[in-house]
Amino acid sequence: MSKLQELINKLCPNGVEFKPLGEVCEIKTGKGITKNDATGGGNYPIISGGQTPMGYYHEYNRGPKTVTISRVGAYAGFVSFIEEPFYLNDKCFSIIPINDFQTLINSRFLFHHLKNKEETIKNLQSEGGVPTINTKKVGSIMIPVPPIEVQEEIVRILDSFSDYAAELQAELQAELQARKQQYEYYRNLLLTFNPSAYGCGTDDEQKDGVTTWAGHNYKIEWKKMGEIGTFIRGKRFVRTDIMEQGVPCIHYGDMYTYYGLYTNNTPTFLKEEKAQKMRFAQKNDIVIVAAGENKDDLGNAVAWLGEKPAAVHDACFIFRSNLYPNYISHICRSHNYHKQIKMFANEAKICSVSGQDLQKVLIPVPEYELQIKIASILDRFETLVNDLTNGLPAEIAAVKDQYEYYRNKLLTFKKLTV
Repeated sequence: MSKLQELINKLCPNGVEFKPLGEVCEIKTGKGITKNDATGGGNYPIISGGQTPMGYYHEYNRGPKTVTISRVGAYAGFVSFIEEPFYLNDKCFSIIPINDFQTLINSRFLFHHLKNKEETIKNLQSEGGVPTINTKKVGSIMIPVPPIEVQEEIVRILDSFSDYAAELQAELQAELQARKQQYEYYRNLLLTFNPSAYGCGTDDEQKDGVTTWAGHNYKIEWKKMGEIGTFIRGKRFVRTDIMEQGVPCIHYGDMYTYYGLYTNNTPTFLKEEKAQKMRFAQKNDIVIVAAGENKDDLGNAVAWLGEKPAAVHDACFIFRSNLYPNYISHICRSHNYHKQIKMFANEAKICSVSGQDLQKVLIPVPEYELQIKIASILDRFETLVNDLTNGLPAEIAAVKDQYEYYRNKLLTFKKLTV
């Protein structure tokens, strides 16, 4: 019998008490901070809801070993555990046991439990406007409160497993990243269209010219996207509108996590009555994400190749043109394209880029035949990279799934009945 099972049999054989999170913890929003303050230097990380600090500050407003939950934006619902003193801004909650429960709840146990419930927390987002989670909804989450000895043993097991999983994932991720960087290097090289080097120029060479491919000369023009197509903004829907079946829909959050260069299916759907109010990507349209936690999140695109129209979230734009869609998807991954997007980005609580500014972005427009050839070469290169790394994403996912499975098992308790 394991030590954990011995503790459970001894200390809580009939089950454990469950309590609302808001009854046992203080759930408090941080304080706003400006970009200038964030870049002014300091020793304390500024936690702003994303997976990395937004900068550093000269003072802190939360102590070490504190649980946080992002409450707004693309990362709403993301749960973190901060080991050191830090500055919490107004995009996050801190979750701290109140006085009577400070000796009854292990903060690290609390983190593991809330991390296990992360998808549930994400689904608490409010409807309309920027995705937001309020204190009352978070406070209603029920948490188990087993004896502190049981909590500590669970923390020991999960932390040990987590360290092992993180180390293995880091090794696999480093190999995968190396493959991706190799692909990105050649993609950027190919899409600069320096005539004298047959496509191998610098990112600043934006000029009309001619490039030679397989003995044929092709004219290359640099045009603003607004000159060659139209931008249509999507319409608002929220996570609670999403169904497992119905009308295909593209949520802006999935643009960061699910989609690649192009797709003909979606993981999410809307009810027919909700879909009637939406705007749709048609086959061969490009969906471009226009909102995110930082400038690097903006501008990623997916070509919609599905036969059925797909409803598009209002944090995205539909780009409709006569260009080859796969070619545009590759362009929207290129360094020069993203350099312009960052230049136009509006940095506020949520970074964004407008449709008007997207229209100003310059992209190379070769003849249609060459668009197909370039996309075909880059597609083959991406396939080659994916083949070389075929086992790596699966291994990374397997490690993650195994950890999450055991975490869920360890954090599932029989409820104490009176």
